Amino acid sequence: MSQAIIDTFGRKHTYLRISLTDKCNLRCTYCMPQEDMQFMPSKWLMQADEIELLSKIFVEMGVEKIRLTGGEPLVRKDVGQIIGSLGKLPTALTLTTNAVFIDQFIDDLKNAGVSSINVSLDTLKEEQFKQITKRDHFTKTLENIRLLLSEGFVVKINMVVLRGVNDAEVNDFVRLTLEDANLHVRFIEFMPFNGNQWDMSKIVSYEALLSDISSQFVFNRLAGALEDTAHSFKVVGGKGTFGIIGTVTHPFCSGCNRIRLTADGKLKNCLFDTTEADLLTPLRNGEDVRPLIYTHFNKKHFAHGGHVAFTEQHARVDYDQNRRMIAIGG
Repeated sequence: MSQAIIDTFGRKHTYLRISLTDKCNLRCTYCMPQEDMQFMPSKWLMQADEIELLSKIFVEMGVEKIRLTGGEPLVRKDVGQIIGSLGKLPTALTLTTNAVFIDQFIDDLKNAGVSSINVSLDTLKEEQFKQITKRDHFTKTLENIRLLLSEGFVVKINMVVLRGVNDAEVNDFVRLTLEDANLHVRFIEFMPFNGNQWDMSKIVSYEALLSDISSQFVFNRLAGALEDTAHSFKVVGGKGTFGIIGTVTHPFCSGCNRIRLTADGKLKNCLFDTTEADLLTPLRNGEDVRPLIYTHFNKKHFAHGGHVAFTEQHARVDYDQNRRMIAIGG
């Protein structure tokens, strides 16, 4: 076992998020810029064997959970092979998906020991789905969520809440949690990234979400771990839970345990940090990447990638220097 990845604030990093691709079959406005996207050539991306090798290295360094992200991870042609190989590692495996193709991978996921899936879904209205995603996959998405639940998976629905777009549906999503213990909803504050036209007026804050939900439901706060991104709640008498990921107004940086690896093999120690460490090139050259990982995390800032003040003015300047959300991997 290699030495654990611990930053200068004493935070131990045990959760690896691997982006498999920057491509997606949807075009959600908060994730992609409005103009045409230029995707990375396949040769720039980590290959399946390289993903497996890097994952093994991180597991040796103390990683206990791996999440596959994108873009949309299931658009990658060799994703079944990747799921199979990572499923053999002594770590929990899960993924975040828009669920459009999930029915094609049920057996792969089960065989790999995956028991929980995060599904991105921002509306329960078909026409609104088309407006947000620019695609007509609403029915398929709902069918596949029901399929996952029927197959025994825990489903966590991620809803990015946008003021004036889908914020009126928040309580409809909470209502989904009442009857199924395997269904959980997390509301995510709109975050600034390159090209996504972010501004503070579009955010529905942590406090505003709680206020809205309390107008229709009585709920209790649930105990959580320091590293949790979501503050979780349960409606009295309900079976599932809901949570709020308040990245902008209610940050959770003090317990951060996350490692992010982009599809082209760049290491990021924070979603908002503009600095990266290239692991893929030295890996292909046969070099030991462990020293690079330790060095990079030794430089990790306490919060928000080192950006001093999360204000609208600073965010517009600072975060526009970062990658686009789809090129980072959530």
